[in-house]
Amino acid sequence: MTAPNPTQLDSQPGRIMSGEMAQQPEVLRRILEEGAPRIRAIAEQVAARNPRFVLLTARGTSDNAALYAKYLIEVLLGKPAGLTSMSTTTAYGAEPDLRDTLVITVSQSGGSPDLVASTEAARKAGAITLAVTNNADSPLAEVSEFHIDVLAGPEKALPATKTYTAELLALYLFVEGLRGGDGSAAQVLPELAERILARQGEVKELASRYRFAERLVLTSRGYGYPTAKEAALKLMETSYIPALSFSGADLLHGPLAMVDNVSPVIAIVTEGKGGQALQPVLDRLRGRGADLVVIGSEKQVAQASAGFVLPTSGVAEEVQPILEIIPLQMLAYEITIARGQDPDAPRALAKVTETR
Repeated sequence: MTAPNPTQLDSQPGRIMSGEMAQQPEVLRRILEEGAPRIRAIAEQVAARNPRFVLLTARGTSDNAALYAKYLIEVLLGKPAGLTSMSTTTAYGAEPDLRDTLVITVSQSGGSPDLVASTEAARKAGAITLAVTNNADSPLAEVSEFHIDVLAGPEKALPATKTYTAELLALYLFVEGLRGGDGSAAQVLPELAERILARQGEVKELASRYRFAERLVLTSRGYGYPTAKEAALKLMETSYIPALSFSGADLLHGPLAMVDNVSPVIAIVTEGKGGQALQPVLDRLRGRGADLVVIGSEKQVAQASAGFVLPTSGVAEEVQPILEIIPLQMLAYEITIARGQDPDAPRALAKVTETR
């Protein structure tokens, strides 16, 4: 068999996304080794000003990272946190009083006009502003009082992978810094991420279940809920399969009616309180005969139709989402390749989406 030449390799569908997924352990290490001291220093400065509320601003993949931060802030800090509606300021011209409020804006590129404008408005309204981006020279970083660089390096594939896990880790370390924690729970992540990425064959086999799927439902609770939303986004933007994400609690309030014995459901079962809260939902799904795939512990996977066992035993619940999303990124990639499409270049999408 003749080996492919470099030109052939460069044109292989999904080459860029695959390469960027594989960089995630390296990126996580870089943040822990190089970024953590800077993040801690910023956290200490913000903590000294004792913000009473936290608002999070983002779009797309970064919106799911912001939702993860919301859980961290409310659970670990006990502070009220919410996701902003940018159009209240950019379209309606609202002028909220944001004194004693920390506004965190999360964006890979830091270039979308609505993110920049809403951050400028928040700073004028008295907020402490923090940008979390993968671009230290971005307009968003420039208009924010503080900036955290997630150090993911250039990301060329349209589906964000390494920047998402980098955002999660940076946000976790920042929240840990706000409460005076050392972030030591994150030290295991690079090695465990490598172990997950080495299991591509398992994910490829799992992807064969969904090659011809017309719809997917994803669900989780607690820290796993942002993972369900991000996985649904990845599946839709790469494979074009409609993927609906629900909190397990919301799934029981009506949408469960659409699930039957031919409806594929992917459940992210975080080990900890979130996974415990999801148990009644899993029982109902099994009772309806759903094609249930679990991303979680060996015990949880054994009770499902299929799944992927996460190496998260003994890993703090609040950092498990950084690992949970990786096999789901791989799943989106493998489904897309199996359907004869290129995950590097989803139709109708641009790497930097500019909204206003």
